[in-house]
Amino acid sequence: QVQLVESGGGLVQPGGSLRLSCVVSGFIFRSYDMNWYRQAPGKERELVGSITASGRGTNYEDSVKGRFTISRDNAMSTLYLQMNNLLPEDTGVYYCMSVPPTLWGQGTQVIVSS
Repeated sequence: QVQLVESGGGLVQPGGSLRLSCVVSGFIFRSYDMNWYRQAPGKERELVGSITASGRGTNYEDSVKGRFTISRDNAMSTLYLQMNNLLPEDTGVYYCMSVPPTLWGQGTQVIVSS
């Protein structure tokens, strides 16, 4: 059974940092590229960034470049999103997803506010 379980969200002040995790089960994690998405209130889900199966390649949406870092631990079937210098516009629910897609998890809420 495929499961993607995101965690690590919370309330943080502008300029702060959070590290999100996504624990995967039910498929061979090390064989899949992975994406992080987010959905802001009242907006469509958008791609934040991606990482290759090996972890050696990453890509980011322009607004998060230089602030967010995606990494993975294939031995632990876990995907990470390190978010630094957070801005109010980073507020939203964050999701991980395999490429090609499997099942959406419940996401983890990030709120950036003073």
